Amino acid sequence: MVLDDRALEREMRLNQLYLAIVSRYRDYIEEMEHLSVAELSTLVIPKNPVIAKKADEIKSSFGMYNYVSNFYEASIIAFYFVKNEIMDAVMPLQFWLTPEETMTFGIGDVIDRNILLCSLLIALGNPSAKVLVSVKNSNRSILAYYEFEDRAYILDFSVGFKKFESRNELIKSLGLDDDTVAYEFNDIAYMDIA
Repeated sequence: MVLDDRALEREMRLNQLYLAIVSRYRDYIEEMEHLSVAELSTLVIPKNPVIAKKADEIKSSFGMYNYVSNFYEASIIAFYFVKNEIMDAVMPLQFWLTPEETMTFGIGDVIDRNILLCSLLIALGNPSAKVLVSVKNSNRSILAYYEFEDRAYILDFSVGFKKFESRNELIKSLGLDDDTVAYEFNDIAYMDIA
């Protein structure tokens, strides 16, 4: 669908209007956003029908999907789906999207996209998948990781895939120290790690 100049201008003005409305009520919206950081695990929803359907679509690319033989490649497909098909957006307020909303709208911030990726990895059969958030000074790092066949793998939208010999080696590579706040979560648990 090609928008003519007038329709494009209308869309831009509508978006500016929506942004002005959201900005005006930002404090109220953020106050009503009741999830705490420790409750982020409730957003990881691998059994959601939209997430399960996407996981099944990825599995079907292997014919007869076998977790041991195909999970690693399936995780790469899931990673590139989220990286390339779900637009990154910086929201004007702190608001958590569900993975279903992130898929439906095809857009989300870095944490929304990582929560979607984690949900897909679990739906593909790997319950060890987690979202890991670390904050040091004003720098925040968010990525997904999983353990598979005695190794650990980081999936980072800015860096790509990295393989480690163990979860401990992966955690050590992040350079967490006393000035770092770090936590991880999936659909089962939330845990402070630094």
